[in-house]
Amino acid sequence: MRIVLVSLLLLLSTALTGYTVLSYDNFQPDPDSTALVVCTGLLWLLFALSLLALRGVKGRAIVVLVLAGSVVLGGAALVGPPNTSTDSARYAWDGIVQNAGISPYAYPPTDERLDSLRPDWLFPEPVINKRGDAVCRGERIQRARTDQTDELFCSALNRTNVPTIYPPASEIFFAGVRAVTGPTPQYWPLQLAGLLLSVGTTVMLLVGMKRRGIDLRHAALWAWCPLVATEAVNNSHVDMLGVVFTLAAAFLVSSGKQWRGGIMLGVAIATKLIPVIAAPAMLRRRGWKVIIASVVTFALLYVPYVLATGIGVLGYLPGYLTEEGYQDGSRFALISLFAPGSAAIWVAGALLAIIALLVFLKTDPDAPWVGQLVMIGSTLLILSPRYPWYALLLLPFIALSGRWEWLMVPLALSLRLLEPSLAVTQASMALAVIVIVAVSLRRAGPGATGRLLRQPGRLIARVRDRASRPVQRS
Repeated sequence: MRIVLVSLLLLLSTALTGYTVLSYDNFQPDPDSTALVVCTGLLWLLFALSLLALRGVKGRAIVVLVLAGSVVLGGAALVGPPNTSTDSARYAWDGIVQNAGISPYAYPPTDERLDSLRPDWLFPEPVINKRGDAVCRGERIQRARTDQTDELFCSALNRTNVPTIYPPASEIFFAGVRAVTGPTPQYWPLQLAGLLLSVGTTVMLLVGMKRRGIDLRHAALWAWCPLVATEAVNNSHVDMLGVVFTLAAAFLVSSGKQWRGGIMLGVAIATKLIPVIAAPAMLRRRGWKVIIASVVTFALLYVPYVLATGIGVLGYLPGYLTEEGYQDGSRFALISLFAPGSAAIWVAGALLAIIALLVFLKTDPDAPWVGQLVMIGSTLLILSPRYPWYALLLLPFIALSGRWEWLMVPLALSLRLLEPSLAVTQASMALAVIVIVAVSLRRAGPGATGRLLRQPGRLIARVRDRASRPVQRS
């Protein structure tokens, strides 16, 4: 009966995922954000119920259900084009440009030197309306102006007047996908690649958990999470590639294979930079090997692009950070409540440094996932990005550690995207912090709160004790 119940819940989730992809998107003139929020909430509710029902399942049925759910939920996300992000359009374009022998960092998409490469589905021609004005048609199509002639430029890409922002491992991935499919297919090639990567991650988790004696049910925390189907498959974010290499790095380093783990980490960082926050938990045992291997790998991946483009390989990264509000501190949703303006940058930096040091000192090198969970989750709470797909990196470590309470982070970030209100964001992220702290203290057992509160006093007492000791003179 438990197996039947889990199967029914997964079928409901699959149907709702497909319905949401086909029925709602954020590109309509007046998008129905309320309906999208409701559907997303229902998907998370079904996800929670499925996890609860799975607790009663035993034996091989666990692996079958986890894998089947990963495949069918991801497959449902393939039924329509991306519904909340235009990033995969840029991925496709970068791949097309590279396969023509041009560096993606060399020119912005509006540059007339790239005219011959543009497929119609990414760059439709402007049309003349009844008033004789040139307009862009299509719900995914954005308006821009060419730099050379200031003419109307219609494109499915965002930020068409600036070069790409993505690091080299991502660019190699984009070129690889388009080398197989060519420029004509629209969104499905990257969506299919996202499905293969997400299911591959499920398999990697199941194998790694079995070898380490971790409850295989926990793999469902990744495999069935609505965020995976939405952001890894439907919106096909390249963060999924970074997840694969970061998880591989964690497994390798925890098995004593620091050089190989460092290579995997270097590729992960060269995918999206963000995976660097998974590093502190992997440095406790012979961390210098991990650092050297990752830095060398990262640098080698950049070499061909630096030779082709020079300093242009930075792309739009500096402008992106400014655009997102990290330069003036306005993006830090929770910290800005007590440290407004540029002070938020210093507070965020100090908090991240302290957490990284604690993670480095306290993480078990044989099981670094709890440390990675704390480092990645805390970073997302502190930086509070607008984009929920950044939380894809957190999910495998929620699964490995079994700390379900950290699912509040991707849930809060999903709400931030669908309901972009600062008050809603602050409330949802504050609730996430409360739930995580409360459940973590409960996990720690009776007296954990008292021990936590006594830690500062003990530290001060040690400092005073050392200061009061007589100075030894030779």
